[in-house]
Amino acid sequence: MSEADTPLRTVTLDALHRELGAKMVPFAGYSMPVQYPAGVLAEHLHTRTGASVFDVSHMGQVHIRGARAAELLETLVPGEIQGLGLGKTRYSVFTNDQGGILDDLMISKLAEDHLFLVINAACKHADFAHLKAHLDGKVDELTLVEDRSLVALQGPGAAAAMAALAPEAVAMTFMTIREISIDGILCLATRSGYTGEDGWELSVANAEAERLVRTLLAQPGILPAGLGARDSLRLEAGLCLYGSDIDTATTPVEANITWIMNKRRKAEGGFPGAAIIQKQLAENAPRLRVGIQPVGRAPARAHTEITDEAGNRLGEICSGGFGPSAERPVAMGYVPAAFAAVGTKLKLVVRGKALDAHVCALPFVPHRYFKG
Repeated sequence: MSEADTPLRTVTLDALHRELGAKMVPFAGYSMPVQYPAGVLAEHLHTRTGASVFDVSHMGQVHIRGARAAELLETLVPGEIQGLGLGKTRYSVFTNDQGGILDDLMISKLAEDHLFLVINAACKHADFAHLKAHLDGKVDELTLVEDRSLVALQGPGAAAAMAALAPEAVAMTFMTIREISIDGILCLATRSGYTGEDGWELSVANAEAERLVRTLLAQPGILPAGLGARDSLRLEAGLCLYGSDIDTATTPVEANITWIMNKRRKAEGGFPGAAIIQKQLAENAPRLRVGIQPVGRAPARAHTEITDEAGNRLGEICSGGFGPSAERPVAMGYVPAAFAAVGTKLKLVVRGKALDAHVCALPFVPHRYFKG
């Protein structure tokens, strides 16, 4: 049976999405809401000014327990996990032997012997097989959770809603995690997200997911938003999408995310592809992911060719579109390191025409995470 013939999986909140008028589309093997009747543009702008609820239950949730859980996970990711504080969350990536990225993920420390991972939907079964291959028999528990949903509340209005529903959550800062109660519903809450805005991601038992979302939507100024707005929000925030901006042929150095590694991990290595990544850290990568600002109003979509001013091919756009909050086209792409400096002039070949652009700093819209 081909992938196209495989029946789509449904999330626990499927009926609620349809009740709310969602347009459902196939995504990573699931039927997911791409937008609601207000539309992607309105949902995007509302998330920047108010707050929106996103269903991200297609993502994978993994628990690892064992005295050596953090030490062993460090053999698979370049991030500092052993030094991660209790109740803290860190972004990292799984690497392969060539230093390429198998997936990106969030890692939280719930106890000294208990890690909680959130992995991407399209990769979650491959990721879990990767974890099993390396950790099975070495940890006390390795579980891919099947009975919990994941809901994101994102936007500057998120804090007011949480203050009314779960006052204990408001004291949390960016990239921390704790258990909270919303209207008697226990949630594992991380103050993080994928929009550049303040907000929380809430892991909740499937049996309570619909009541949780209805409770959130009953708060003033909270509306539902779909995958379309989630994508345009993360692009404006300069955040990578796995499979578009990072993949198995892209190293963390090329992706310009070396901040995920601390001094110890850069020096010691000890993860797949470490020698290649260390060489790129020392000698620079041949290419880099950069922000790209098209001149004019024409957006440059993924796979648009990037050239120098003489028309020589440099690379291509990995993510691009129109930024509703930036009020201009926004894009990210890979160029040779010699062309990666902010201000470097480029050309983008859009519908056969070479249009002006230049390398710009990321993000396109300032991050507004709550850091206390």
